[in-house]
Amino acid sequence: MSIISEFKEFALKGNVIDLAVGVIIGGAFGKIVDSMVGDMIMPLVSAVTGKVDFSNLYAVLGTIPVGVADNLEALRKAGVPVLAWGKFLTISLNFLILAFVIFVMIKQINRLKRQPVPEPEPVKAPAEPEDVLLLREIRDALKK
Repeated sequence: MSIISEFKEFALKGNVIDLAVGVIIGGAFGKIVDSMVGDMIMPLVSAVTGKVDFSNLYAVLGTIPVGVADNLEALRKAGVPVLAWGKFLTISLNFLILAFVIFVMIKQINRLKRQPVPEPEPVKAPAEPEDVLLLREIRDALKK
């Protein structure tokens, strides 16, 4: 068996194709969740807390050199250590929302996949004893 035919057999197995489809859909789904967090949920949270953008919240851990602007991008370019806790908060919230959405989806899929409970089979009457069957045969033979 040549290496090309082995690779073809491997690549066309159902599990590999399913995994590839899952990765592609997962990437697209991640973008949807990012948009939902960044464009819908975080503005609502910001409106409640009074902050416009959590991703720019940080704590400076060193001294700011003279002439460097006091914003996250400029501080990072200048090599100043910063604790970007706002970005971490945003990414954590994004993860929690994604995990919850996946949990709900899996729960619904499992609910739809459940097999209906089979109805119990009707109880069969116990077999009659052999002597009763023989007596019936004799009775039927005598009637003839």
